[in-house]
Amino acid sequence: MTRLTAELWVAAYLTRLRLSDIPAFITQKGDATAGAVLVKLNTLNGQAVAYQRSFDLMTGDRRWIALAEGDEAEVDAALNRQKGFDPDLWVIEVEDRAGRHLLDEPGLSD
Repeated sequence: MTRLTAELWVAAYLTRLRLSDIPAFITQKGDATAGAVLVKLNTLNGQAVAYQRSFDLMTGDRRWIALAEGDEAEVDAALNRQKGFDPDLWVIEVEDRAGRHLLDEPGLSD
């Protein structure tokens, strides 16, 4: 199966968020072709969750899992550590008081 480039996936994700009136920003632009993508959900109450894409080698399933969650400063520290490991990393920050991120929707979840 052909995979989308990171840049195209990010553009599509931002469009889906915009169509749902959910603000989102690219806080780190990574490699356009193959950069990994992390999504930080900021609920604007001092709490946040950072999601990363996970790949199950046994089943081939792809899904989003929490990399870090809790106090926003702690989540930001976890993201900064990841940035130090991977300079090609994309980081998208989603701001939504209701906690919507759309990562569980078809086309984004798989």
